[in-house]
Amino acid sequence: MVDPLTFEGRKQRARFRAWHRGTREADFMIGGFFDRYQVSWSESELAWFEALLEEDDVDVMAWALQTQPTPPRFEGPLIEKMKSLDYVEIPR
Repeated sequence: MVDPLTFEGRKQRARFRAWHRGTREADFMIGGFFDRYQVSWSESELAWFEALLEEDDVDVMAWALQTQPTPPRFEGPLIEKMKSLDYVEIPR
């Protein structure tokens, strides 16, 4: 069992939370983003994502879709990657 306080434990918890948001749309967007980019994340990038997971899905999705401005605390390279939407894979 992985210690949830370790970096890898935190990543496993974040992955679960990213893929269990409550709607399929949010799961694909937030979970897909995690799966695509988490491999190279640093401590600070994981902390950013953990903070993002505390936000409402509708807000996170609106920031990624650029229908609402992103709050300053989330501005930076990761939200720019999220805005690209190149990680969303819709199953058929």
